[in-house]
Amino acid sequence: MERNPSNENQNREFLLRNFIEHYLVHWKWFLLGTLISFVITFIYLRYTTPQFKATAIILVKDEKKGGMLSELSAFSDMGIESGLKNNLDNEIEILKSRTLIENTVKKLHLNISIFIKGNIIYSEMFKEKPINIHFIPKSVQFYETNTTLRFVEASPTSFKLEDQPESESSKNSFLNKNEFQYGELITTRNWNLVITKNPSKLFKATNREITIQVNPMDEVVDGFRNRLNINPLSKTSSVVELSLVDPVYEKAEIFLDNLIQIYNQDAITDKNQISENTSKFIAERLSLITRELGGVEQDVESFKKTNNLTDIDSEAKLFIEGSNSYDKKAVETEIQLNIVNSMFDYIKKSNTSDLLPTNLIGGEEDVASIINMYNGLVLDRNRILKSATPANPTVLKMDQQIVSLKQNLLASLDRLKSSLIIQKRDLDRHKGIMDAKIEKIPVQERQFKVIARQQKIKEELYLYLLQKREETAISLSATEPNARVIDAAKASHFPVAPKKKIIYLVAFLVGILIPFGIIYLVDLLDTKIKSRLDLEGKTAIPYLGDIPTSDANTQIIKSESRTSSAEALRIIRTNLEFMLSKVPENQAKTLFLTSTFSKEGKTFVSVNLAATFALSGKKVLLIGMDIRNPKLDDYISLPDQGLTNYLSNKDIPLEDLIIKQKGYENFYILPAGLIPPNPAELLLSQKVDTLFKTIKAQYDYIIVDTAPVSLVTDTLLIAKHADCFLFVIRANFLEKRMLNIANDLYMEKKLPNMCLLLNDTDSTKGYGYGYGYGIKTKKRPWYKKLWAK
Repeated sequence: MERNPSNENQNREFLLRNFIEHYLVHWKWFLLGTLISFVITFIYLRYTTPQFKATAIILVKDEKKGGMLSELSAFSDMGIESGLKNNLDNEIEILKSRTLIENTVKKLHLNISIFIKGNIIYSEMFKEKPINIHFIPKSVQFYETNTTLRFVEASPTSFKLEDQPESESSKNSFLNKNEFQYGELITTRNWNLVITKNPSKLFKATNREITIQVNPMDEVVDGFRNRLNINPLSKTSSVVELSLVDPVYEKAEIFLDNLIQIYNQDAITDKNQISENTSKFIAERLSLITRELGGVEQDVESFKKTNNLTDIDSEAKLFIEGSNSYDKKAVETEIQLNIVNSMFDYIKKSNTSDLLPTNLIGGEEDVASIINMYNGLVLDRNRILKSATPANPTVLKMDQQIVSLKQNLLASLDRLKSSLIIQKRDLDRHKGIMDAKIEKIPVQERQFKVIARQQKIKEELYLYLLQKREETAISLSATEPNARVIDAAKASHFPVAPKKKIIYLVAFLVGILIPFGIIYLVDLLDTKIKSRLDLEGKTAIPYLGDIPTSDANTQIIKSESRTSSAEALRIIRTNLEFMLSKVPENQAKTLFLTSTFSKEGKTFVSVNLAATFALSGKKVLLIGMDIRNPKLDDYISLPDQGLTNYLSNKDIPLEDLIIKQKGYENFYILPAGLIPPNPAELLLSQKVDTLFKTIKAQYDYIIVDTAPVSLVTDTLLIAKHADCFLFVIRANFLEKRMLNIANDLYMEKKLPNMCLLLNDTDSTKGYGYGYGYGIKTKKRPWYKKLWAK
């Protein structure tokens, strides 16, 4: 038979993953071992003197090799250019100059060092200073002498300070006393000194010696110059690397950053001189142009006020549009007037049988209404004349009404005609006003252009100078430096010497291997079943699932329960449906639970599994058939009578012994009853068969809590009534060798439809399901959780 390579790869991956997960569960011990190893290594490295290297990378402006644009490029159109030309070699020499380094040392007070005495060596303190020291030089001699002060805190508010002579022959102290208060001014010939506590640092300095060292400035500057390296990264670029080696990496970083900052500041100071002169010139010109522009703007204002103008082009457009609008309205009025005259003549000439035209006079509802009434009467009269004579009284009456309406219509038309004549006269007058204004526009426009031209020239010059003033102001406040920082100073936290990386790597490996070996040895000696991995390959019994450890192990599952145990029980309920799929639908599904020994949690599983089925809407009966050692009353309040009373007494009805659990709709319980002297005989009685025959017709599920199989034979006596046997194994409790009992029962088929359930698994070690949300259990102390096995 050919082997499948893909299956072999999957098996190897599975075994590897299980192997890794098995050891990752003990991450706390690996962490502890690594920490101990690192602590030992740290102590070893603590008493060495490490050297750290800080590095910064900058781009220096170099016209030959290309670089940054000049900050005066905005003034190229004015003919102003920078007369300063940068050269990379020159800039490197400036960076290494004694003056620049000395300014940096003075700014950071690097000639003053603080050392704290440890158990073996003195350690320099730079950032984490317990005290703040403020030297106030009184003469140049402060920077030329070598001074050593010994500081010891005497009380929370005072300290002792002693000066250490440079030689044994020089024993004279320049301090007038030894004990001082924090914040007190200490005066000497060359300097004043104030020492204060650093409130942000917790430090118990009582009887701890601190040494304050003031070194000569020349020695400090020479030391930094010798350790400072400045090298271009390539011949074709102006990128430069600055590096410094120092025992305190923070000092090296701050020194390089401030060296670059002071270098740029000096260059900016030189360049700002040009910008300041330019700014002064622009300010003078702006003052003159402002006065001239103000006079031209006053001329514009006077011209517009005299001619009542705001915007000539816009007003001309409005005048033309207004003239056209009045012209259009006048034409419309003229047309309407002609229509009214025509209608007037037509009505006068018409007789009583003629109809009048409609919809010719728009917007006059009175006239239109009279015409409609007139035409209606004419139509009615003509219709009546078809069957009557003109002398008919009705016709005569209509003739009178027609004549009356005609007179009213003529009067309305006469009024409308008068209104249209007045409207046309008004429109003609307004049009004449507009035409007169249009005639004046060309002259006003010509006069205004002469003034506007002067205003535009002054305004453009004014705006140009304003723009240049802002550019100059920006140049003054943000003049582009000579060097642009590409990478700020950064020191490796690993010293150049000793090789801490290699030492810590070895320490890490040792810290990992020691817990690994211990865990491996413990696993070899451990014979308890812990997880499903311990069952694989050792049994052929179907595995149903596992239930994680529950702190609330005496509480019954509720509908709102969201603990990991509750979720696991719901999954097991689903898996049981497959195990019980062959049971007829009209018959109850009977599930027996047993274990190898007592205290493996079979009663806990029985009660909660029954509650889980009941919450799903099934009618469930829980029977306590561990009549030698009943445990159901540990979880449920039960009466004394139960199954044993029913089996031993013929007069007690079964219905009287079954109780319903409070809080559940379909959860019923048959207690075990009193412990009998002959449990095996009771379970062999015919009433047991009658009992199961009766209840299987009344319930959907029957959950039976039976006795452990390794102790008594009670479970085997009643096994024939089960549709499925759930064998409960408790993790970290049952020996692996005791799994043979379950295997023998399965192979000999003494327990029908048998399956395994692992109880009390540790979800924190990956054995459980890992449902963590909504857990309403009693919290264990943090230290127990941290080191829980």
